[in-house]
Amino acid sequence: MKRATAAEGDRSDAWAVLLAGGDGTRLQSLTLKIAGDSRPKQFCRVFGGKSLLGHTRERLRPIFCEDRTMFVVTRAHEAFYKEELSDADTSLVVAQPANRGTGVAIIAALLRVLQYGADSVIAFFPSDHYFADNAAFAATVQSAIGLARRHTESLILIGAEPRWPEIEYGWIEPGATMTHGGTPPLLRVSRFWEKPPLAKARELMRAGGLWNTFVTIGQAGAFLELLYSTAPDAVAEIAAALAQGDLDGAYRDLDTIDFSKDVLSVKPHRLMVLPDAASGWADLGDPGRVIETLVHNQIEPEWLREMRGSGVTIARGSSLAQMRSAMCGGINHD
Repeated sequence: MKRATAAEGDRSDAWAVLLAGGDGTRLQSLTLKIAGDSRPKQFCRVFGGKSLLGHTRERLRPIFCEDRTMFVVTRAHEAFYKEELSDADTSLVVAQPANRGTGVAIIAALLRVLQYGADSVIAFFPSDHYFADNAAFAATVQSAIGLARRHTESLILIGAEPRWPEIEYGWIEPGATMTHGGTPPLLRVSRFWEKPPLAKARELMRAGGLWNTFVTIGQAGAFLELLYSTAPDAVAEIAAALAQGDLDGAYRDLDTIDFSKDVLSVKPHRLMVLPDAASGWADLGDPGRVIETLVHNQIEPEWLREMRGSGVTIARGSSLAQMRSAMCGGINHD
């Protein structure tokens, strides 16, 4: 791997792992319109002339060194990530034989990072999110890295302060405050709520609940201990496969593991959450959510202008249901 340059000296020595192995099926109607094919959303140039993965890389460059930034992809998507990651060291690209969910992707990356050192802090990032304020997001991540060095047995989640009672996001119900005097405070995690009904979302919002951004930061050892206690067979199989230099056999036998549902929610007492009120996070999970986010942030790429030109009305302040309805009328599925 290349060495960090002097200009990178003020960056964190933590590892960043960008999760880019998902299939993105819910966004395929939109990626088909934008790119002309059904590529996974992380490789689609939704706005700003960059793919969502490209935006994620740009967002993280001020925080992490290039030689400590790893990518988890799925081999079936090579046509899309080959050029995208052509400037990345090949040792930092974990090409999975198949998509087996976020839990398996995290295990594969974690075990690869552990080959470089057992005392590293690792931060995992989805590569299909939007942040209105990258500087605010960077400040929150840097705070979480510092906290992870002090709370070595816990993992730290970044929880977005909710702006409405969203029913399509996962929620984190916070517990006791772990730090006093800090802004924002570090909180224990009491429970996860995955896509709660509206009444529960309103209750969580009133009680200080947070949206789960899935950004997770902690010591490598803390990740390994948590994963081994919840998915021991997968950890053992992937470790053996990496030692033999052959992931294919292990992935054929592995079940899909959802990191939030099958790992984090099983052991909430091992988790803490750092609230993020300033970055303007959004999960670009479906076409309606993408349009809602772009309109709210006054971003209008060419494909969205074309939709307006075709008579589709999308106003700032429209509801998500109206956005989704607009998408159904504005995209030709033939």
